[in-house]
Amino acid sequence: MSSVESHEEQLSQSDPSPSPNSCSSFELIDMDVGSLYEPVSPHWFYCKIIDSKETWIPFNSQDSQQLEEAYGSGKDCDRRVVPTDGGRYDVHLGERMRYAVYWDELASEVRRCTWFYKGDKDNKYVPYSESFSQVLEETYMLAVTLDEWKKKLESPNREVIILHNPKLMVHYQPVAGSDEWGSTPTEQGRPRTVKRGVENISVDVHCGEPLQIDHLVFVVHGIGPACDLRFRSIVQCVNDFRSVSLNLLQTHFKKAQENQQIGRVEFLPVNWHSPLHSTGVDVDLQRITLPSINRLRHFTNDTILDVFFYNSPTYCQTIVDTVASELNRLYVLFLQRNPDFKGGVSIAGHSLGSLILFDILTNQKDSLGDVDSKKDLPSIFMDQGDTPTLEEDLKKLQLSEFFSVFEKEKVDKEALALCTDKDLQEMGIPLGPRKKILNYLRTRKNSMGINRPTLQSPAGANMSNIPKESEFCSSTNGTGNGEHLDVGIGQVPVKYPRLIYKPEIFFAFGSPIGMFLTVRGLKRIDPNYKFPTCKGFFNIYHPFDPVAYRIEPMVVPGVEFEPMLIPHHKGRKRMHLELREGLTRMSMDLKNNLLGSLRMAWKSFTRAPYPALQASETAEETEAEPESSSEKPSDVSTEENLVAVKQEAPPIHVGMLNGGQRIDYVLQEKPIESFNEYLFALQSHLCYWESEDTVLLVLKEIYQTQGIFLDQPLQ
Repeated sequence: MSSVESHEEQLSQSDPSPSPNSCSSFELIDMDVGSLYEPVSPHWFYCKIIDSKETWIPFNSQDSQQLEEAYGSGKDCDRRVVPTDGGRYDVHLGERMRYAVYWDELASEVRRCTWFYKGDKDNKYVPYSESFSQVLEETYMLAVTLDEWKKKLESPNREVIILHNPKLMVHYQPVAGSDEWGSTPTEQGRPRTVKRGVENISVDVHCGEPLQIDHLVFVVHGIGPACDLRFRSIVQCVNDFRSVSLNLLQTHFKKAQENQQIGRVEFLPVNWHSPLHSTGVDVDLQRITLPSINRLRHFTNDTILDVFFYNSPTYCQTIVDTVASELNRLYVLFLQRNPDFKGGVSIAGHSLGSLILFDILTNQKDSLGDVDSKKDLPSIFMDQGDTPTLEEDLKKLQLSEFFSVFEKEKVDKEALALCTDKDLQEMGIPLGPRKKILNYLRTRKNSMGINRPTLQSPAGANMSNIPKESEFCSSTNGTGNGEHLDVGIGQVPVKYPRLIYKPEIFFAFGSPIGMFLTVRGLKRIDPNYKFPTCKGFFNIYHPFDPVAYRIEPMVVPGVEFEPMLIPHHKGRKRMHLELREGLTRMSMDLKNNLLGSLRMAWKSFTRAPYPALQASETAEETEAEPESSSEKPSDVSTEENLVAVKQEAPPIHVGMLNGGQRIDYVLQEKPIESFNEYLFALQSHLCYWESEDTVLLVLKEIYQTQGIFLDQPLQ
């Protein structure tokens, strides 16, 4: 037993708690400790696989209390299902398992924990099983009540636990390969610390989330199964986004929380990558993939090819059907689990996910009045695309006055498609309108056969199967007379499903929407265009994001202006940006002062020595002085005056796509990112999930729709 004593001595030296041989421990044992025993307070944990290792994570205090109440409720507790984590997971008490509600995830074990021991390779504590914890608690109770310590227990795995005193309890793990004639169990392995109660171990137990949900946001991911540099899934990244939002609500909406005006915003992920790659396309790709650089080719097949899939009619239909059906399914499921929810719904997309949402939103129909959003919700509405009448087509071509002529001649759309220039001339149609009509018919004929959903105008008027330039983009013929031709925006010919609700705001993170629209041949977005069912649109991006593109220059192509700078969440501009602006102003001042000094020195060197000439030179100087003084402000006005102009300039109107507000919002780069833009390019595209500035902008815009504002406006 000498080795045991040496182990105990080492443990007592490392642990500030008193050892069994110290005076303090004898004083503790000599006390009347029979009345000191108190039952341990259990806390509920769940097991999660992190980096191929089992990690036990505590439920927040609110969920743990609910689980404990359900556990002690009676005989039917094994049948109880307790919602946890804001309703995103269900715990089946009888099975001791935790299941995800809104997405597919492996079930995790749940345990009612009272006793813990320190792990082998880290400082994290691992809970004992519930049955063995009960044995430990009974032994501990006897030791305290009878004042008899150095109790020894052996677990079913031949692990030995020795309770020396309330402050010193150790755990010995058996060494593999020892037989019955070998050393005793207490001499095997290194001792590990044993703790009783969750309050004695170093673990963060959160208070929980507010029960009230004010708004629901669905988040759609981009290419590939991983959403950040740590190769985490969309579920994990949205969990970070949600955690950041809960912290910001406590710091920036504190008054509203204290007045119980707000609860929280729920963020739910939408996964479309897994259904797409479960269609068998991966097997087909593997047959034609070269064997060289296998990892790179696998990465390409699993991520980058998602962009090409979206431009394929077959797989694009799969993607939009998956995204729309998930958006509808999650909404119905959320309402079933939250019947008292009265808030709005918004959607957010990252990278390619934002383009998918953009195309779905542009192909919605503003006719949900007959649909009860909470009763008899269908799974998917398919938008077949209504064909406009001849009168509507003529109205778009600004030729409504000729409708009576066609009506008199019994000419409908089918008959008009068969008319020639001579036929129109015989009906009395002038040359200009004839050319417009024939060009319209020729363009429409080239686009026939493509069953494209409708893009409705803000007024709700029906359009043809192809989105019109009159509603969506400007004329490209340069006539300047407001004439708009019938052209498509290059969307893949698929049927876009309908959403069963109207999103309030669409947030795009690191979005390539502007690039895709340009590549599709769209020159300009009409300032009067807006989504048929969505009021707001925010294009949020990092300045170094290589995938992000602006939207506002397509709405106002003739005006150059900067995007809106997203304020820092601490209410100030980042220090390195302020320093850069200060240095720029200082360098301009030094430059102007130096130029002024050189100008004066040059004049003094070239000045003539004659008095008469000196007098005339002085007169010339006084005349030239106003010029120099007038030149000076023009030199200085590069940075400082631009800032003043930006502050005093009237707000820029960028159309109705975001209800008249600005669309493009740029984040402030971090100081370390400003040293090398290329080094942080990829990271910049994946930074939005943990960006406090991004989350705060989302919360600010959502709560503004409810008349709730930040405690202090950010500058």
